[in-house]
Amino acid sequence: MNFFKRAWLNLTAKKGRSILLVLVTSAIMLFVLAGLLIRNAADTATSNAKKSVGATVTLSANREAAFKKMRSATSTSKSSRPKLTTSPVKLSDAKKIAKLSNVSSYNATVSTSANAKGFDTISTSGSSTGGGMKGMGGSSSSGTGDISITGVTNTSSVSTFESSSSKITKGRGITASDEGTNNVVIESELAKEDSLSVGDTIKLKATTGDKKTYTMKIVGIYKASSSVSTQQGPGSTDVSNSVYTSYTFANTVKGSKYKNTADSVTFAISDPAKVSSVKTSGKQLINTSKYSLSTDDSSYQTVKSSMNNVKSFADKIVWLVAIAGTIILALIIILMIRERRYEIGVLLSLGESRWKIVAQFFAEMVMVLIVSVVLAGFGGKFVGNKLGDQLVSQQTTTATTTTSSTSQQGQPGGGGGGAPSGNTGGSKPSGNMPSGGGQTGNASATTDTNLDVNVTVMDLVELGGFGLAIMFLSIMLASGGILRLQPKKVLID
Repeated sequence: MNFFKRAWLNLTAKKGRSILLVLVTSAIMLFVLAGLLIRNAADTATSNAKKSVGATVTLSANREAAFKKMRSATSTSKSSRPKLTTSPVKLSDAKKIAKLSNVSSYNATVSTSANAKGFDTISTSGSSTGGGMKGMGGSSSSGTGDISITGVTNTSSVSTFESSSSKITKGRGITASDEGTNNVVIESELAKEDSLSVGDTIKLKATTGDKKTYTMKIVGIYKASSSVSTQQGPGSTDVSNSVYTSYTFANTVKGSKYKNTADSVTFAISDPAKVSSVKTSGKQLINTSKYSLSTDDSSYQTVKSSMNNVKSFADKIVWLVAIAGTIILALIIILMIRERRYEIGVLLSLGESRWKIVAQFFAEMVMVLIVSVVLAGFGGKFVGNKLGDQLVSQQTTTATTTTSSTSQQGQPGGGGGGAPSGNTGGSKPSGNMPSGGGQTGNASATTDTNLDVNVTVMDLVELGGFGLAIMFLSIMLASGGILRLQPKKVLID
């Protein structure tokens, strides 16, 4: 009788023991499969993060070089106090970088301010400028107006709109087609205050130069995030007084010398893993003494870090369960072999080779393994989903806490915008930058990360491979004594 047939007869004859082996092996295989599924799902989630979360490279004035130049001038000139002078970004340079591979789009950002003319602005107790003064605009001696203007290429690329903390509620946002126009998108509270709607016009008066008055056409109304706090301090303005226009109009308000420039230009990167290479290539296209390139792939890195932690934990589950399973099965098989000493002695006395006896035990466990893998396949998705959701929830909480702590250490109001223009070209400050500026990103990327746990044929094949390795090690550990058994001694005992 061959050992395969003996293995089958032994399993069917002792049903209780066989069922116990199936249950124990199924439990081991179930948790090994859950670990494998979570690990594979984490890999998939990391790959998907490249498409779903933002990574950007921002071109702006090199403030560090400007400060060095100012300090150098301070040390050589004692008669007057030198001013910090930075250069606005030339759009011609930005377009060169936009042609690089892995750059999907770009958004030019220009910040300035103007005074409301013929309509009320939103005034707050913390605001020192003239919100609520119809027709007066509330201009200050510093040249800062009561309406904060952010000129952009596309509002859809602004971080607050990308993360849906700010939303277009009526009309549309600013697009590239608005270049050269006086179209404007205003905040909903400002629209309610003055009974304004899409299609109406408002007037803005420049605070510098010839202080020209511009007639603006409202093409959209947006709702600012309720979490954005009102700016405080001298020259501040309520967030509802922030409007979006094309960057060309913002440059017009600032002055003719700013034509075809921007305070900063943010480039969206199609593959976050290529941010460093884009930055390196971009530096070769610009004057690094005037401009700097900064990267922001924090959303991608946060998701990647979270998924790597999940993957690491899943790997630990696989190895711990595999090691524990090997030990448990080895102990069970050792007890089983002790119970079958007489059977082994008879087989040896009949001339059966020792390796065939070991092969019989292995064949029995492989049959048990096949049933266990099938059972684990049915329950693996459920267990994997539960464990995966718990792990992602923990990682998301940790990442969110870390991000919140970092944000609180930054600028008031959350920053996140394009680099401020500073004292560009020695001019006066160009107004308040509305929260959310021009950065491209996805603030909610971490909270939106889910593990898609699915059982595939390859997962079951991989599980079977792990199972065979566990069975082999267990049989080898448990069968060591068989090689030393003598048939005569076994039968006498």
